[in-house]
Amino acid sequence: MSVQARGVVLLVLVTCLWGSTFAVVKTLGETLPPAVLIAWRFLIAAVALLPLLLWRPGRATPTPRAPWGPGLWRDGAVLGAWLIAGYGTQTIALQTTSANRAAFFTALSVVLVPVWLVFAQRRRMPPLLWTALPLAVAGLALLSWEGGALVVGDAWALACAVTYAGFIVTLERMAHRHAALPFTFVQVLTVTVLAWAWAAVSAPGQLWPAAGAWWPLLYLGVAATAATTLMQTVGQRTVSAANASLIYALEPVTATLFSFLLIGERVGLRGALGGLLVVVATVLSQRADEPHPETPAAQAS
Repeated sequence: MSVQARGVVLLVLVTCLWGSTFAVVKTLGETLPPAVLIAWRFLIAAVALLPLLLWRPGRATPTPRAPWGPGLWRDGAVLGAWLIAGYGTQTIALQTTSANRAAFFTALSVVLVPVWLVFAQRRRMPPLLWTALPLAVAGLALLSWEGGALVVGDAWALACAVTYAGFIVTLERMAHRHAALPFTFVQVLTVTVLAWAWAAVSAPGQLWPAAGAWWPLLYLGVAATAATTLMQTVGQRTVSAANASLIYALEPVTATLFSFLLIGERVGLRGALGGLLVVVATVLSQRADEPHPETPAAQAS
């Protein structure tokens, strides 16, 4: 298997794990404030990654920069800030909107990646992108119509799409600069610190989860955070942001499946049509970004 194919497989696994989290986070959100949920989720993820860092042999593979130099901490902190913005808005969204609806709203990030690249690189908007954007809006309108009136959670889900698009584009620029495991750890550690500060301010009396929350938190921390962040960092070293965003378009599909299996949420005809339009828009938006002559190294840090 080629290095690029391995990166694609890793990102597909990431997307499947992400799809399972919507139902889990929505259920946990009934008993835990968003900041506390994220704080414990990322603390568990950091603890899960720590043994891997300590176990690594001394003959580390040479990297363009010192493994634990200031560049690693700076880039990891920047990505950590994008991550907590994405996870925070998504967790808040799931308090008031359904899991599958939030997943399709969040999928708009895939459409926003090429839009982000157009403005960042000051390029002309490709014609296919002009087609993808109204399709995405129409799809979201159908999803909203089926789910009733727009709720505040839908706005938070859209905010998640914007922030996660920023994370994908920024990760493409930075992933090749550092060894994957230390870089992942710094991102997770940054989110942990920021989330605990947020939790201490917003929910000081609700910091300890109930007994029934620990198994879902362990799953979110180890499988859906530590493992996925590491696999995403490794995968996007060989897969471009545009191609990665196309793979991430599978997330609402897997989220809908898991939401049905775990908490019984269903999608009706209008919702299915809206979701299909969102997925088509994500495919068109990725195709609109081809060819992509600019390399990550040529972009400004």
